[in-house]
Amino acid sequence: MTRGSLLVDHIGELVTNDGRDGDPLGIRRDAALLVEGGQVAWIGSARYAPAADRRIDAGGAAVLPGFVDSHAHLVFAGDRAAEFAARMAGEPYTGGGIRTTVGATRAASDGDLRATVGRLRAEMLRQGTTTVEIKSGYGLTVADEARSLRIAAEFTEDTTFLGAHVVPAEYADRPDDYVGMVCGPMLAAAAPYARWIDVFCERGAFDADHARAILACGQAAGLGVRLHANQLGPGPGVRLGVELGAASVDHCTHLTDADVDALAGSETVATLLPGAEFSTRSPYPDAQRLLDAGVTVALATDCNPGSSYTSSMPFCVALAVREMRMTPAEAVWAATAGGAAALRRTDVGRLTPGARADLIILDAPSHLHLAYRPGVPLIRQVLHNGVPR
Repeated sequence: MTRGSLLVDHIGELVTNDGRDGDPLGIRRDAALLVEGGQVAWIGSARYAPAADRRIDAGGAAVLPGFVDSHAHLVFAGDRAAEFAARMAGEPYTGGGIRTTVGATRAASDGDLRATVGRLRAEMLRQGTTTVEIKSGYGLTVADEARSLRIAAEFTEDTTFLGAHVVPAEYADRPDDYVGMVCGPMLAAAAPYARWIDVFCERGAFDADHARAILACGQAAGLGVRLHANQLGPGPGVRLGVELGAASVDHCTHLTDADVDALAGSETVATLLPGAEFSTRSPYPDAQRLLDAGVTVALATDCNPGSSYTSSMPFCVALAVREMRMTPAEAVWAATAGGAAALRRTDVGRLTPGARADLIILDAPSHLHLAYRPGVPLIRQVLHNGVPR
């Protein structure tokens, strides 16, 4: 017997994402999994399961890697429920409501912001999300962006500096000056708390020249590149992200053939955010077009108070299957291994020896039920770093 070990056995369907035998999900039947020191130590047939200090009987249920949510905006104050109601009544989404959240966030205390992040992070964990990326972007001053990232870093190691979310009202007539501040004192204050840098490269936000300048400064400061791109219409964002070696370009709603070709010839992940299309009544991305071209696809929630106020990866999986015509297997892979690829993580998004022991036990016999039973709380139990939560 191994001290501190945990055996999860009687697993009816184990999703490993090891890609064996041509199956991306690497499904094993009648399986067991051993956890030691917060990592997966062994997987195999339940009949050959080793002894352990503790045991969880999965009772024939499905076990999956914890979801990896690679795009979330959790540091904010207030809500925009009235804006959502207006969209449902027919008003188009333009991204302009971001400034409303900026005002509320600037006025909030550190304690209020920390409580919001903690509440949403707990929601995510209950729904199976064991790894989450958290962006700044609702402060848009040197001090507020730095404190947003400092708070985010209390909850995740994947923090993203998004000082270039929109140009704040006080710089509306001086966007070049704002870009200069983002590249200078704001980046200097934010970089110690960030792993990534991101830009909202869209009409009404930042054009390609500004985005390139900001991202280049972030790279020079040692940050990895991510990019909001091609959400509101066709534009240069996707190809700019590929040019700069971005880990991920996110949204990808409006793509040209050249955009798809660029992604297909790169290591940049296309992260799709169906919660945003649901909340804004916008067209959904064509996931199959990307998959057929050989692009790596991830799914994420885009959790934010304006355009996608959901913390549920199971909901996004169901949307991807229903509205983006992904198969259930493609959607589950995108929500786990795909998210890990978007964060350039090899320790999460899979259940193989050496991976972090982040896993979810469904109250269902198969991963198919995540899309088959939308809106149903199917997450029976979550293990994070091998610890039941």
